Amino acid sequence: MFTPVEAYLGWRYTRAKRRIHFVSLISAIAMLGVALGVAALITILSIMNGFEGELRDRILGMAAHVVVTTERGVLSDWQTMADRADQQAGVLASAPYIRREAMLTHYDNVQGAVVRGILPGAEEKVSIVAQKIIDGDMNLKPGSFDIVLGRGLADALQARVGSRVTLIAPEPMRTPAGMVPRLRRYDVIGIFEAGVQDDDTSLALIHIDDAKKMFRYGDQITGIRLTVDNPFDAPAIGQEIAQLLSSRTDDPVKVIDWTETNINLFKALKTEKIVMFIILALTIAVAAFNLVSTLVMVVSEKTSEIAILQTLGLTKKKIILVFFIHGGLIGISGIVLGLALGLVLASNVQFIVGGIETFLHFKILSPEVYYISEIPSEIEFRDVLTAVGVALILCLLAPLYPALLASRTAPAQALRYD
Repeated sequence: MFTPVEAYLGWRYTRAKRRIHFVSLISAIAMLGVALGVAALITILSIMNGFEGELRDRILGMAAHVVVTTERGVLSDWQTMADRADQQAGVLASAPYIRREAMLTHYDNVQGAVVRGILPGAEEKVSIVAQKIIDGDMNLKPGSFDIVLGRGLADALQARVGSRVTLIAPEPMRTPAGMVPRLRRYDVIGIFEAGVQDDDTSLALIHIDDAKKMFRYGDQITGIRLTVDNPFDAPAIGQEIAQLLSSRTDDPVKVIDWTETNINLFKALKTEKIVMFIILALTIAVAAFNLVSTLVMVVSEKTSEIAILQTLGLTKKKIILVFFIHGGLIGISGIVLGLALGLVLASNVQFIVGGIETFLHFKILSPEVYYISEIPSEIEFRDVLTAVGVALILCLLAPLYPALLASRTAPAQALRYD
């Protein structure tokens, strides 16, 4: 009895059995349309967040968070620089490396490769390559001239653990007989699969001492790879390290963080996410337009009742509020239903997809084709709030026109034949 009359009437119109069953059907369809739109928006955004997170984790697992090198690509006195970088707040570990491009051959198979000289113990602290070994091991020892290959590179060379591959350096060697290529045979002791195409198809790992001999680096290296506590702080930490090291060396230091080396990939993912959001938001807009048509038919059905209410003293503003509340309740009901459905779907994507794959005997993301064979999902509160906010705005705008139409009802004309 203490409920405002506008809210009471709006609630009654929502619950009332209509004489025209078609109007009830359209109302249910409008509510379900909003629910499905919200659920689809939350689910798809969560899946895209999952793919982005999976790619980020895989890339960051292999790529250094921060790389310290020079413009010449050769770093001297690297041990001192590594010690100073390790003392920087937020830095967890550092590892020296040598990076060169070379050719690998195995019988008649020839493949270009990125050869990285590493210290195995230090490398395990800045990358997950040791955890991604699928055959053999990564027990690289100085002077043993062993090599670890990415799976794609090993397949291209048709090499496996125990095979001997030939590494050909790009710089030839001067001899009395003329220029001859510098080459060395390496024993394959391990094969890794990181799930990152560039690394799996082109990366080869050797001991850093063997790399110094092969590429004639002497006591120098290419740079230092750093891992930090929070990858998103890498740009700020990189700037601090650059200032620290540049002030203590004559050779200009170049510091690169992971956001620079992978900026195009993450920009593309962000663009795709925005486009998908717009497309799915349009489906909610379609459901909102369906809500408009529903309310227009409700107004037509309730013309006599509106006229009676006006004769009883209900003002036009209150009539507008009645139908605004009526339409808003339908829209909000759809949003709540869609929110619950979206959270359930997003939380159980892998289980649902797995059930579909089992039923259809078909793998949606075949591991033979895709590096990510499972559909990941990551629910972010910001995306859920945005989806609900957009749906709420559209569903609250939809009742405005029907409410204004109801307020223009002329009592005398509406009740002329009643």
